[in-house]
Amino acid sequence: MSGTGNILSGVMPNRATEVFTTLLAVPGLRIERIVSAGQASPPGVWLDQPQGEWVLLLEGSAALEIEGDSTLHRLERGDYVWLPPRHRHRVAWTDAGRATIWLAVHIEMKA
Repeated sequence: MSGTGNILSGVMPNRATEVFTTLLAVPGLRIERIVSAGQASPPGVWLDQPQGEWVLLLEGSAALEIEGDSTLHRLERGDYVWLPPRHRHRVAWTDAGRATIWLAVHIEMKA
């Protein structure tokens, strides 16, 4: 199976909710595009995922908080971050003035 497309095609920012589009899903791996428009994790809510996640910011800007790290990790176009499994994190903010486009690669890790 093969597929082609343009990750920036059809981007529709939605101020009410983030938009998640799965680009590829195979056993152990999922690649998705996330479009944010000012969203953030609710106060006090941390993401705690069983899989690892490598994230690349394609457009816009955002900031991540990582549990146990007092640094606010600001991300701009081209920045990426690796979040190991069970590495609690949250989105502090995303750019409200334009679309923030993420490429997220979720990888199931063997114990």
